[in-house]
Amino acid sequence: MMAAALAETLPDALAKAYRNNPQLNAERAKLRGTDENVPQALAGYRPQLVATLSAGLQAVRNLLPGNTVQGATLHPWTIGLTVSQVLFNGNKTANSVRVAEFQVRSGREALRNVGQGVLLDAVTAYMNVMANYALYEAQRTNVQVLREIQATTQRRLNAGDVTPTDTAQAEARLNRGLADLNAAEVQLKISKEVYAQVIGEPPPQLVPASPVDRLMPSTQIAAVELAVHENPAVLGASYDLDVAQTSIKLAESALLPTLSAQANASHSVDSDPTLSTFRTDQVSVTGQLTVPIYDGGTAASQTRQAKELASQSRLVLEQVRNQSRTAVVSAWVSNEGTKVALKAAESEVHAAEVALQGVQREAAGGQRTTIDVLNAQQDLTNARTRLITAQRDRVIASYTMLSAVGRLDVHNLNLDTPDYLPEVHYHQVRDAWHGLRTPSGQ
Repeated sequence: MMAAALAETLPDALAKAYRNNPQLNAERAKLRGTDENVPQALAGYRPQLVATLSAGLQAVRNLLPGNTVQGATLHPWTIGLTVSQVLFNGNKTANSVRVAEFQVRSGREALRNVGQGVLLDAVTAYMNVMANYALYEAQRTNVQVLREIQATTQRRLNAGDVTPTDTAQAEARLNRGLADLNAAEVQLKISKEVYAQVIGEPPPQLVPASPVDRLMPSTQIAAVELAVHENPAVLGASYDLDVAQTSIKLAESALLPTLSAQANASHSVDSDPTLSTFRTDQVSVTGQLTVPIYDGGTAASQTRQAKELASQSRLVLEQVRNQSRTAVVSAWVSNEGTKVALKAAESEVHAAEVALQGVQREAAGGQRTTIDVLNAQQDLTNARTRLITAQRDRVIASYTMLSAVGRLDVHNLNLDTPDYLPEVHYHQVRDAWHGLRTPSGQ
């Protein structure tokens, strides 16, 4: 009962990886940084307020008619307040906001893509630990059987039933089994370290996992169609294209006029006794219209550059779509292939077990030699190895298929962990006018 309570299932491991994986958490932090592009762009709609204060010490020496010298030490100071507001800038602010919002959407799809990769890595790490442990146990059982065969052969040699050749063959197979057992132990230790890296803690006792065929489309055509609409790589590339197309309008805004208004209020004091005034208060409101005539071709070049980058993004989107289709077809074929391989491996193990039992009975009756028994035992061990590998590949292939169509996430897997919602941070900072602390308190 205690062992069952401490055992960990694949959904439990995936939930831990979703919460603790550093690669995934780093991508979340990156997206939160991308969210800040939106309030930065929205700042173009808001007024800019600047306060100025100047004070100084000034020595004055005046030469008056009659060679009269007048000197004084002055303490002038000025305080002012300026409010600036852009009224029109060629839609630069509006297009900047659109670019920032498309960047956020692209970043969300990149986060989803990384999340799928992390979950698939977690599935692979989990199944590798299970498979390598099963392979280690299979090799350990094989060594035990080979030891028994060697001992039996040695007793028969002492009784004169077999030759020294039989004992040499048994000893050679035992040494090979020991080498295979050592290799399996090494792979098990490596897989445990990879598990700890991906999941965040060493593996406890693991529970066998099942494929997730119930979550996949029923046909290959449906899977391809689903990937085009839900695969995060495809959606991210489409948002990148939106960014590139909007950047064209952003570059063209440099060719349009800019209209701004500015209000200024100042209060200055001058203690020069030679002046007729000692204090000046000023208030002004001015409007400014700036019309670009020629900038050396910079804006025109930036516009052409943006158009070429948009063409590149369009071609990249088509490339990503093709890659997604290929990935779906490959995953579908691989998943179907693992089903056939698993059935064949199960049949092979059953047949190898029957064959070994028959060879052992025939060897006891003198109709088979020691090498026949050793070969039958090796065939059974190899069949068990292929069965373990097929069971691992079967589960990994089903999750790979789910990742290819874009549905390997917390919601579809129904994992027992809160889903990270990037929209929460986005709305927390989108309309923030001030404040240096992040929503998390940093």
